[in-house]
Amino acid sequence: VAQYLELTRERLPALAAAHGWCLRLDHCFQRVVLDTHFGCCWYERLDQRRGAVHGMSAEQLAGCIAVAERLLRDPSGAVLAELNAKSLEYRGKG
Repeated sequence: VAQYLELTRERLPALAAAHGWCLRLDHCFQRVVLDTHFGCCWYERLDQRRGAVHGMSAEQLAGCIAVAERLLRDPSGAVLAELNAKSLEYRGKG
């Protein structure tokens, strides 16, 4: 859990600020990471009332960490832009 939170609350927002990415806020990164891992709006797979972090299995958490690390490896922000657009589509906002 600590690694996921560090990635989405600290490392990704810092990289976004340094490179002018389309997203900057931690909850936006969490949305993109979660929706990408689950292939849908994460509310469809986890209990929103419990929150994503508390509702995920260890395997699901590892998958989300892998998505966040993928974003870190692309300083251009192109991968983030693509995954953000897909996340918004899942939510009917794209």
